[in-house]
Amino acid sequence: QVQLVESGGGLVQPGGSLRLSCAASGSISSIYAMAWYRQAPGKQREFVAIFGSDGSTKYADSVKGRFTISRDNAKNTVSLQMNSLKPEDTAVYYCNAGYTNFEGDTRENWGQGTQVTVSS
Repeated sequence: QVQLVESGGGLVQPGGSLRLSCAASGSISSIYAMAWYRQAPGKQREFVAIFGSDGSTKYADSVKGRFTISRDNAKNTVSLQMNSLKPEDTAVYYCNAGYTNFEGDTRENWGQGTQVTVSS
């Protein structure tokens, strides 16, 4: 069993900053990628950022230059620093991890989500 637990969401004014964190625990042999997605009300879940096993990062165009993803491989954690937040960033943010378990199987898990609201 693998769990992803997010933290750090909340209410912030436009132009403000928030930092989200996600910790993975359980039957994990290795994690090959950790990512953030978000889902706004009435919209489909969308990709935000990913940190690959080779240290590469990729961002959605809508957050480039404002969001930074980082990862601590030793702790199986991933963070998302969000700056210059806009009302359109309001969404539930989900952590995603692709990993190999101790049985050698490749799996993918999602966290429960954390609400980010950008409003004055």
